[in-house]
Amino acid sequence: MCLAIPAEIIEIDDEMATVKVGGAVRKASLTLLPEQVSVGDYVIVHAGFALHKVDPREAEESLRLLRELASHA
Repeated sequence: MCLAIPAEIIEIDDEMATVKVGGAVRKASLTLLPEQVSVGDYVIVHAGFALHKVDPREAEESLRLLRELASHA
């Protein structure tokens, strides 16, 4: 099973972003996004691609729930 997760954009270089989830930092392509994003925005990332922008409160809640699930595994 694959899971798309919210990630915070910490840097943008052309059509690539550096994103952060917890302590992990990764690269994600912005080519599939239908809207403009900026540093500090949250995006849903799946398989190395940012798919859409997400509200920061929703992103934080999703990350909180994922951390909670992981703590019970």
